[in-house]
Amino acid sequence: MKVLAVCGFGVGSSMILKMTIEKAFREFGVEAKVINSDISDVSGQKADAIFSSPDIIGDIERRLGSSGVKLYGIKKYSDVEEVKASVEKLLEAKDMK
Repeated sequence: MKVLAVCGFGVGSSMILKMTIEKAFREFGVEAKVINSDISDVSGQKADAIFSSPDIIGDIERRLGSSGVKLYGIKKYSDVEEVKASVEKLLEAKDMK
C-alpha cells in the first residue's frame, strides 16, 4: 500500500505526519510505503490514500479530480490515535483489517 503525507511545502509537517502514519501502520501490523510530499506534486503520484491537513484537502481534491484516492484530514500530525483512526478506516475500506 502506498500512502502520501501531504503539506503545503512537503518538508517539515509532512515529515512529522509521515512518521506518525508509519507508526500507525506498524501498530496494525500492515506494511505501507509512506512518502511525504508537497501539494503541487500530489497529482503526479499514484497512491492508495492521502493524509493531510483538513485545510488543504479541498485543494488536493481539485488537483486529483475523480481519481478515487481516499483522502483523510488530520488535525494533529503527531497524534498517533487520530492517525490510527484514519488508518483503520483505510484498512477497512481496502478490506485489510
